[in-house]
Amino acid sequence: MTRLNSNQVIALLLALLAVGYLAMAWQIPSFPLPRPIDSDLFPKVLGFTLLGLSVLLFLEKPKAQDVPEALDPEEQQQPLLLRPWSRVVVTAISLAVYAVLLVPVGFVLTSVGLVFGLAAYYGYRRHWINLATAVGVVLALYLTMTRVMGVYLPTGVLPI
Repeated sequence: MTRLNSNQVIALLLALLAVGYLAMAWQIPSFPLPRPIDSDLFPKVLGFTLLGLSVLLFLEKPKAQDVPEALDPEEQQQPLLLRPWSRVVVTAISLAVYAVLLVPVGFVLTSVGLVFGLAAYYGYRRHWINLATAVGVVLALYLTMTRVMGVYLPTGVLPI
């Protein structure tokens, strides 16, 4: 029996996630009136797409250049929070904090904080331009979603 490589292990985990997601997608009730596209179509397409991509990932053969032989000494000299795996962890924690604070603080403030904070963390040092861009993009998204599309987004502490 051959040993599974890391891509195959990730593919199996993604396939399990896709099967669970598809099981939940089949539980979505149909709309009482007949129509060509129902509310369960997009989740089912998304689940089958994830399942197909996980099969393709499982079947992919790793190339020699994909497997690093040793850790880069230049990478080891960096501070712990600036190493590549640390950046992935910090970004994941930032997204979790964003999700927790979204309703109590509001979409605008949490989104500006996330965009500004991650851009500064990843090395963008022109803070005023970073802040102006974060506020402009987030406000444009917020106003488009709430005023034009009629989507409810949490206002939080701001009276928008």
